[in-house]
Amino acid sequence: MTKLAIIYYSATGHGTSMAKRVAAAAEAAGAEVRVRHIAETRDPASFAHNPAWTANYEATKDLPAATGDDIVWADAVIFGSPTRFAATTSQFQTFMDSLGGLWAQGKLADKVYAAWTSTESPHGGQETTLTGLYNSLMHFGGIIVPPGYTDPLKFVDGNPYGVGLVANRDNITEFDQSTSDALDHLARRVVQIADRLAS
Repeated sequence: MTKLAIIYYSATGHGTSMAKRVAAAAEAAGAEVRVRHIAETRDPASFAHNPAWTANYEATKDLPAATGDDIVWADAVIFGSPTRFAATTSQFQTFMDSLGGLWAQGKLADKVYAAWTSTESPHGGQETTLTGLYNSLMHFGGIIVPPGYTDPLKFVDGNPYGVGLVANRDNITEFDQSTSDALDHLARRVVQIADRLAS
């Protein structure tokens, strides 16, 4: 059974919803799943004016936060981060920067990796965020498994690099069917490839 870690940062809740969707699809595909959010690094007072950010912080702050041990445990990892100026968020990057010791020991290598992101506007840097994250995973010695166009549904959501959600303030916990389908496909593909590598 593939052990899959879903490690994500979410500010206003879109990433939390995406993580839940990926987890359900991966479990249905037979994986043992561990979902971990990346801890908020900003002072909650700095985003108190944003009800969605505050609500997501309150909903997740007491859940287990991601550590490097979650990657060591896993056979496969699916990362998630919103896009900030065509890259992952500072919170996500702080987590990545904490992994140097495990990287030096080779403990991040030879695992299957994939990712999703979200932006408020169409495109908005989604592709650069995903490909930039994959550069780091190449340094890990990871096995990157993008969805590509391996299913007709990928011609609908149009993102061969991972999954990208256009997330505005009106769809905090829901997303359209093409995004749901793309998240399901990403989870199934990662589990399928990890299973194949383990056999």
